[in-house]
Amino acid sequence: MPDPVPLAPPEVVVRLRAAGCVFAEDEAALLIAAAPTPGDLTLMVERRAGGEPLEYVLGWAEFCGLRVAVEPAVFVPRHRTEFLASQAAARTRPGSVVVDLCCGSGAVGAALVAASPTVQLHATEIDATAVRCARRNLAGIGGQVHAGDLYDPLPPGLRGRVDVLVANVPYVPTEEIALLPREARLYEPRRALDGGADGLDVLRRVAAGAPGWLAPGGCLLVETSEAQAPRAAEILAASGLPAEVTSLDELDATVVIGTMPGAGDSPRARGAAAPRY
Repeated sequence: MPDPVPLAPPEVVVRLRAAGCVFAEDEAALLIAAAPTPGDLTLMVERRAGGEPLEYVLGWAEFCGLRVAVEPAVFVPRHRTEFLASQAAARTRPGSVVVDLCCGSGAVGAALVAASPTVQLHATEIDATAVRCARRNLAGIGGQVHAGDLYDPLPPGLRGRVDVLVANVPYVPTEEIALLPREARLYEPRRALDGGADGLDVLRRVAAGAPGWLAPGGCLLVETSEAQAPRAAEILAASGLPAEVTSLDELDATVVIGTMPGAGDSPRARGAAAPRY
């Protein structure tokens, strides 16, 4: 098979625009900067023009000002989830025990360590490819990534000691998977997207297990859609975690926060301030 004909920078923009890339100029600049050779650039542009997520082609995603390694078949961190990360960071203090469930690439955990370098971070993920990716992102900054389902692989010694428990669980209702953008439907793992009939199946499991792991005054933070948030708050409250809902219109982001009784001991009550990314 002959080598691909190298593309010139203007041709990159034209090819991406023809493929329907809305931000063709920005994507072209990123691809040109990332490609080791002109031939590599041509191959990368063809992958992107074929519909592959830009983050897979580049090998990284931008999240909270960080470059987070991603690879094909790993959930791509969304910018809306930066709001979840900032809300979790606002509830940490030096030395907080932090657990990130369904961590995917480890983007949220990486952002939390960047905001508060002395936190003790544990992350769990069931998908083997995502576990490998998360370890690339977290091992060098002191995070421990455990392979398994939700709480199952966590060290038992963490029971009752977790200050901040964050979970970006899959929350798309099964019947709405078909409505997702093509990139997500065709390339990202369905298990990272499908939250069951009402989108809250995994959240229910997270909420049910959280009281056994949270310290007095510790918080569980989960991302949901705006429409799901009232029901999600009820689920957390039914598990013994009185909940509040907060949102950020700019990112179309909604986070539900449940607090373990004993709020006087919470990181928030001790004066943790929201970081600025």
